[in-house]
Amino acid sequence: MKNRRVLDWLARFSDRGVSIDEVHRRVATGLGAVLVGAVALGFAASADLAQKAFDALVVRFPLAPLALTPALFVLVAFATRRWLPNARGSGIPQIIAAARLPDSSGSRALFALKTGIGKLILTLVMLLGGASVGREGPTVQVGAATMAYVHRLLRVPMTSGVIIAGGAAGVSAAFNTPLAGVAFAIEELASAYEQRVALLVMGAVMIAGLTTMVAAGDYVYFGSVQTTLSFRSTLIVAPVVGVCGGVAGGLFSRALLGFTNAARGWRGAIKRRPLLLALCCGLVVGAVGVGSGGATWGTGYTPARLLVEGGHLPAWFGLAKFVASLSTALSGAPGGIFAPSLAVGAGVGNALSPFFPDAQPASIVLVGMAGYFVGVVRAPLTAVIILMETTSGRAMVLPMLATALIADGVSALICPEKLYVGLSRAFASAAQPEPATS
Repeated sequence: MKNRRVLDWLARFSDRGVSIDEVHRRVATGLGAVLVGAVALGFAASADLAQKAFDALVVRFPLAPLALTPALFVLVAFATRRWLPNARGSGIPQIIAAARLPDSSGSRALFALKTGIGKLILTLVMLLGGASVGREGPTVQVGAATMAYVHRLLRVPMTSGVIIAGGAAGVSAAFNTPLAGVAFAIEELASAYEQRVALLVMGAVMIAGLTTMVAAGDYVYFGSVQTTLSFRSTLIVAPVVGVCGGVAGGLFSRALLGFTNAARGWRGAIKRRPLLLALCCGLVVGAVGVGSGGATWGTGYTPARLLVEGGHLPAWFGLAKFVASLSTALSGAPGGIFAPSLAVGAGVGNALSPFFPDAQPASIVLVGMAGYFVGVVRAPLTAVIILMETTSGRAMVLPMLATALIADGVSALICPEKLYVGLSRAFASAAQPEPATS
């Protein structure tokens, strides 16, 4: 009787022009999105515990990071290089590369479940050492890995849309921002965006977002902001903050791409000594963290939220967080740059706010976050939607968008190649199938 009901249900879909394969694909996407949301919640809770454990250690032993941070950088760099080479860095470049050739063996290694789980563990270890890493990039990679695993389990064909949907669902679940997940898929993950992929992505993003909302509530990531900028103020603030954010973000991207893709010269020589590089980067992060009184440790979520909600930090916070984030990224260890970039942007806005006495500081902080974030990742739509959803700052959409567009243009002059696209080249080359031998 049960089998008969299932057949009747599937037959009704067929009568509507929906094939059995399409039903399987929708089931796999829905189930995968729920699991992505659950994994993102678990990872977020674990990341908070890791950062709290590190903060507690620093309270008892303020100078401990000078030894602990470099040691963990070296440990993670060794483990990544030895066992999980596809887990290094953000995780977003891997998904961009994998989406181009989802069926090749090299691409499958980029979104393997082992790689995704290993990346989460190593990112947590980095947070235990105070590294300036975010959890959004790793969530994108493990989101794609989870979605792909469910599709393989249910014997649904692997396509670029599956990978893109999993990665976008990861962004949605990490920030609790469904709209930003869709925008991120359009701007960053998908080079050729077709209608079928769009529907797949939107379904996965909404389900993953609803999963985190049901489990964690409709929380606002960076706190609620009730501020705005007048049109007249926007005409002055947006160009200044946009240029500053674009220059700073462009320099970050140029430095990271220039070092990551270098094969010769002094940068190539340093890259050939990865453990020594990790040690030096860890020493810089440890020293900056101790010197800043702990302001630069971890994701940067706490200081960014403090500034968004009208709190105060020294004007040098943005520069200190910039150095810590760049040093962490140069080490090659697993970890994202989304949250640290938003924290640096908050620092940029905080430093510039005294120059605009007629505007509320929180307004300048928000446009600073948009300007610097876009300067790094070159995704204006994603930046504005993320900040709108994570701060309830709908009244700030136009000032943020104006700032983001200016920052995008300025950053492109400094670093013509988009960061994630440039970082994906190495993974894409490794994923290319070997030519057949005759």
